Amino acid sequence: MAVVQQCVLAGVSRATVYARQKPRAVDESDLLLCQLIDEEFTRHPFYGSRKMVVFLKVIGHVVNRKRVQRLMRQIGLSAIAPGPNTSRPHPEHKVYRYLLRGMPVTRPNQVWSTDITYIRLARGFAYLVAIIDWYSRKVLSWRISNSMEAVFCVDCLEDALRHHGKPAIFNSDQGSQFTSEAFTGVLQRNGIAISMDGRGRAFDNIFVERLWRSVKHEDVYLKGYASMGELMLGLTEYFAFYNGERPHQSLGNMTPDVVYRTAVGGGAVIVDKFPRAVEESPVPLRSTGDSSTATAEATAETKATTKAKAKAISGQRRPAASEVKCPA
Repeated sequence: MAVVQQCVLAGVSRATVYARQKPRAVDESDLLLCQLIDEEFTRHPFYGSRKMVVFLKVIGHVVNRKRVQRLMRQIGLSAIAPGPNTSRPHPEHKVYRYLLRGMPVTRPNQVWSTDITYIRLARGFAYLVAIIDWYSRKVLSWRISNSMEAVFCVDCLEDALRHHGKPAIFNSDQGSQFTSEAFTGVLQRNGIAISMDGRGRAFDNIFVERLWRSVKHEDVYLKGYASMGELMLGLTEYFAFYNGERPHQSLGNMTPDVVYRTAVGGGAVIVDKFPRAVEESPVPLRSTGDSSTATAEATAETKATTKAKAKAISGQRRPAASEVKCPA
């Protein structure tokens, strides 16, 4: 097909096709700002674009909010707080409910979880995905990529399943990589229950969030990787150290490898800080007498008062004092 016909079908001009597309030059100031934003977000993950603008201004970088929003969106950062339309699911992806609140994790391979984080490089950036076992905190598999596509997440999942068996429950956030059919299909074919964090609830996946802080402060920020190759070698060494040598205080100063292998010394639970309210108050409403009787009397008195107030509407006579039954 001729180029003219192709341009007509695609709805573009021929000048666009014939023009030599030059690769966009890397903006050094954007890289610096991404580095500063990433460091501050690691320290204060509740900072949104407004607070980041103030933070950058304090340290001498006057930047408008739209630029900060663009950079945070580019490196995949969002504040731990509900924003507008945060409960709106992806129109083509199914979102699963959270299954782990209040459930004790008592053995390895009971619960796995995953997440993606941003890693800055000397000239550019990369994305890191990892899968962690909740009971032992062991990093089962990880991958890096220069894009946010679902392919490297699926590869990471398949590698973990191939080398470590399969969990009873797999937890993730509601990112498009993890809600995609390619990712959830692997879990469903293996008979794994799918759990997803609530929007704006960072503590639902706190163990992976804590892993990111360790990776960045103990390795990435100290070494300052320049390329994807250096990052691959450096993270290979770090995760071997993290699993096999680094003592974990939450594991009684044992290593994740030992806890995962022996199934002793680990465990986890996400405490439900907001349990369902009970219908009746367990505390007596009066100093003497049965609590259920007191509750019934208080309810009857409240209803009588409410009915009396309902009569006092606009255009009608207010009830006389003798017509209103006052509680004793």
